[in-house]
Amino acid sequence: MTISAFKKYFKAALSDLYTESESAFLVSILIQKIVGFDSFEQRRFSEQELLTDDEQKLCSLVSELKTGRPYQQILGETEFYGMTFLVDEHVLIPRPETEELLEIAIREIQKLENNGSGLRILDIGTGSGVIPLVLKKHFPDAELSSIDFSEKALETAKRNAAYHQLDIQLIHADYLNTQLTEEYDIIISNPPYIGIEEEIEIEDSVKGFEPTMALFSPTSDALIFYRKIAEDSREHLKNNGLLFLEINQKLGPETLDLYNYFSNAQLLKDLSENDRFIYGRK
Repeated sequence: MTISAFKKYFKAALSDLYTESESAFLVSILIQKIVGFDSFEQRRFSEQELLTDDEQKLCSLVSELKTGRPYQQILGETEFYGMTFLVDEHVLIPRPETEELLEIAIREIQKLENNGSGLRILDIGTGSGVIPLVLKKHFPDAELSSIDFSEKALETAKRNAAYHQLDIQLIHADYLNTQLTEEYDIIISNPPYIGIEEEIEIEDSVKGFEPTMALFSPTSDALIFYRKIAEDSREHLKNNGLLFLEINQKLGPETLDLYNYFSNAQLLKDLSENDRFIYGRK
């Protein structure tokens, strides 16, 4: 089978799952991963026969994709904020909205006089570690601590930290039942914020393959994590400290109201014009 023929096979086999543009994007990624050809080389050598081993691997990937499993899990990695991160079934696949959260955080931290030097930053719900590791890369002199309830997720975050040779502190704890003991200059979090009643709206490919613990609020209160963060920020976020949160787009004003004691707290929209972030200065 030639590269061109495989692309046609891929598009037909997965037409029920992916749009034409999604299919073209994904097949290019898979061919580059297995064959080693970038998009230009794929066009240049489109009529080149695939090696038997490569063809078998690619067809096996198609079979896995038909189950609805995310391609990032199949490949075991994903690109995020210009970095490669290892992912598996124990962590959420990082979304573009979280890249936007980090853009906001990096921009505001860079405005500080010390440009991140010596800052103590707490990340709540670290998952694969994308938030603390991106921040550590941009602010190497900052001290990053990350909490997660899932030991498996922390193992993945540890692997990512080793892969990027970045030093962050990973803490295994049930945040909702943990009493913080230290003060921080910055608190950042993308906690589980999907309400239980919203489960029907979530795609099966997400619910079936990504950890529900990281997706859904553990109670009927979709704001439970934000209430705890608000309480902890009173005692453990320094005066003039910064807060960055990714939130449920349906609960923007309600979430913002939890931080009405901040000197400045703003509800910010994502690129799709949804209420998605809270930025605050205590």
